[in-house]
Amino acid sequence: QLQLVESGGGLVQPGGSLRLSCTTTRYTLESYTIGWFRHAPGNKREAISCLGTSVENTYYADSVKGRFTISRDNAKNTVYLEMNSLNNEDADVYYCAADLGNQWSCDARWFDYWGQGTRVTVSS
Repeated sequence: QLQLVESGGGLVQPGGSLRLSCTTTRYTLESYTIGWFRHAPGNKREAISCLGTSVENTYYADSVKGRFTISRDNAKNTVYLEMNSLNNEDADVYYCAADLGNQWSCDARWFDYWGQGTRVTVSS
């Protein structure tokens, strides 16, 4: 069982920044596509950003392009989501997920393991 643990959420003022982290033990995250998701209407999860096993496979939702950056630190077995210029629409619980399959996708339906989430609150 791959258990993902997110951290880094918290309260930030509009325009501020946060860095979310996703890590696990016993498994090597660099072998998997890792995604960050948040809630979407209809009890679904919206893909915010995904990073495949190759850096060419990177996805950002239009709403976060130019503001968020996903990256890996393989030495720390951690995937980060750097979030800048945060606004009220970014406030949500952010989930880290791992796709163990071989095909590149940032569709939540294909992700096999999920973390418990970390809450981001944007407020002045």
